[in-house]
Amino acid sequence: MLVVRPVRPADLPALERLAGSATPRLTNLPAHRDRLEERIARSRQAFAGEVDFPGDEHYTFVLEDRERGEVVGTATVRAQAGAREAYYTYRQETLIHASQQLNVRREVQTLALSHEVSEASLLCALSLDARYKGTSAESLLRRARLMFIAQYPERFAELLAMAFPGYLDADGESPFWNSVGRHFFVRDYHEINYLAGVRSKSFIAEVMPQFPLYLALLTPQARAAIGREHPDHEAALAEMLAEGFLRSRHVDLFDAGPVIKAELERLATFRRAAWHPVRIRPAHALPDAEPAMVANQQLGDFRCVVARYALSPTGQLILSPEHADVLGVEEGRAVLAAPLALPSSDEFDPGYDEGEL
Repeated sequence: MLVVRPVRPADLPALERLAGSATPRLTNLPAHRDRLEERIARSRQAFAGEVDFPGDEHYTFVLEDRERGEVVGTATVRAQAGAREAYYTYRQETLIHASQQLNVRREVQTLALSHEVSEASLLCALSLDARYKGTSAESLLRRARLMFIAQYPERFAELLAMAFPGYLDADGESPFWNSVGRHFFVRDYHEINYLAGVRSKSFIAEVMPQFPLYLALLTPQARAAIGREHPDHEAALAEMLAEGFLRSRHVDLFDAGPVIKAELERLATFRRAAWHPVRIRPAHALPDAEPAMVANQQLGDFRCVVARYALSPTGQLILSPEHADVLGVEEGRAVLAAPLALPSSDEFDPGYDEGEL
């Protein structure tokens, strides 16, 4: 039985293990005990607080395997990416250089420092135990956050964003960082990635160049890495595009990994989620049905599991006693359910945000 729930102080050792095993290491999930303790404290404060609009709240969730009695995954939502300090990205742009006298007109691709994503809510800091990758546990951990946002939209922005780790070569080096950032910081990619996770990111604005970067001046390897995800995250990116996210013109400042964005009403989980009263029946008596994410409506005790989307003729969601117990619901209480399976590729457009192109 797998369940997504808010993080607790007792989960700290598990978070340290998950941060240390993330591939590649994540800026927003540093393997640093003090930062992880702070993350837990901030999350508990966010879940306990009265919130009318998004601010500097961080909601951290864990995936617990109740049979093993261990936490096997974690993921976070930052209510506002740039609430405390600007959330910097590079924005891909086109400049036109023209001369009537020479009859020359050239379109030149550039990268410009941007903090436009600062107002969005950010899905981030996801790490999953390797034993569960490629299973429904991965989708549950990634998308249970959407089930939470769907219930408490006032706590989040209408625009969601998600940054994916960028491409690293066979030696674990970032071609983009080596062609750009290293010239200004004289530190390797992994060192600067770690520092960005444990310290204030104000150094980005202080040191990174404020003028557009001309792509033609970068190495071919760096240009090829722009907007390219790390191979270990290809399936995750494909799933979120199927969910309804769109590629944007923004890429990560350090490794040029892709940043995807979506308005809430565009996402499949939001469009297909529905409230149902609960009917409890023995597991062997449940009819066959497709799997669904099922979440209770308890803020501080939020729970989300994968269960059968089995409905009675009167629209009740039929749950086993085990699932009802994990969710903390009694018969007649309402739960939010959304299909685990996403629309097929011909039902969504995995393209770019038209407003940015």
